Amino acid sequence: MRVVIVGCGRLGARIASKLDSASHEVVIIDTNPRAFRRLAPGYRGDTIIGTGIDEDVLRQAGIERADAFIAVTEGDNRNIFAAQVARVTFAVPRVSARIYDPVRADTYRNLGLEVICPTVAIADDVLASFETEA
Repeated sequence: MRVVIVGCGRLGARIASKLDSASHEVVIIDTNPRAFRRLAPGYRGDTIIGTGIDEDVLRQAGIERADAFIAVTEGDNRNIFAAQVARVTFAVPRVSARIYDPVRADTYRNLGLEVICPTVAIADDVLASFETEA
């Protein structure tokens, strides 16, 4: 499976490294070349310096052949926009975006975007831990 990831922070680097070690074809994009230091030492995938909302950068990453696209930068707006470009412009079959704001996450989920909202997920985990103690 070919996966294009935008954002090489802790989460993006971990996802890229895990997918790479599982023998997937991975390309990760970040505006900061130092971010790629977060990748696992044996990472064999490609790295591209640029922004994930730039269609030329996405083409350089081979998005036309991508099976999946994951947007995990620190910005909700950037992730939403990048995910929409991947889905609408390039028709990537599977597109996911991290969105911190629960209201925005619900809105974009209702529009058909696959959304991961860590705010909701962590809140649910914390609340579940209280329920198991009672």
